[in-house]
Amino acid sequence: MLALEAPDALSLAFRVISFVLLLSAAGTPIFLALFGALLANSAVTIARVGSKFAAAALVSVCGHQLLEGARMAGDMSGLSDPDMLMTAFRTSGGAAFGVQVVGLVLIVIALGRRARARAQFAIGLAGTFLSAIAFALTGHTSTTANRWPAAALLTLHLLVIAFWLGALWPLYIAATREKPTAAAHLIDAFSRKASWLVPLILVAGIGLAVLLIPDLSAFRRPYGQLLLVKVVLFAFLMALAAANRWRFGPACALGDTRGFKRTVLVEYVLICAVLAVTATMTMFYSPEAP
Repeated sequence: MLALEAPDALSLAFRVISFVLLLSAAGTPIFLALFGALLANSAVTIARVGSKFAAAALVSVCGHQLLEGARMAGDMSGLSDPDMLMTAFRTSGGAAFGVQVVGLVLIVIALGRRARARAQFAIGLAGTFLSAIAFALTGHTSTTANRWPAAALLTLHLLVIAFWLGALWPLYIAATREKPTAAAHLIDAFSRKASWLVPLILVAGIGLAVLLIPDLSAFRRPYGQLLLVKVVLFAFLMALAAANRWRFGPACALGDTRGFKRTVLVEYVLICAVLAVTATMTMFYSPEAP
């Protein structure tokens, strides 16, 4: 069982929260760019929620970065040690943090009330891309001999996850605020795009595994075992997505949104679980043999 000191435990908690908030925020500009024309009553609310996700993500990524100083020191005194904090900022994690901050600020600006529609799309999507590519600047992807293909696959992997996770709250809001026929049309439009985009999560994930995992013995170690847990959770998510497309989504046209909204909430929780597993495996374990 993984035993964590206080800095590690707090850093993991902040990392999981920042994953969820950042990808939820990063997906909002994608959703509005693709489906904003189908939103008659909920676009403003969706933009406002996305902006709050981005602002909260800014707080959480800053908290996680500050805790890197405490992790380096081995205790919480590192939070007030300027040398430790500066050392943490000079690492690849510090570079990734800087890019994430820029990306999230752009998303907040893009989703602001005063931004023009075209500017929203350009600025918001730029923020989404920066928020995703920042992850490739640190961790196992940045140290592998196949760094560039691994970085490309990781960025694709995260952008599609952002598309999916970032669409769940907007879909929930739309199912509540839009007319039944409009909500059903939106859900169908999202499902058709998701049916060919979401499998790219698995394709990119397999590509990353091939590049990062040296041999099959890795699946007998924690990193590989946690990777298999992610695959199982992804299979459950695909089953729920299929249920939404073929059963609960069409039911929204008849005014019955209960099943769809319940399933969306379960999807959100499961994706959060996948991100928690990801944070654990990338923080504490390596695909290489110890």
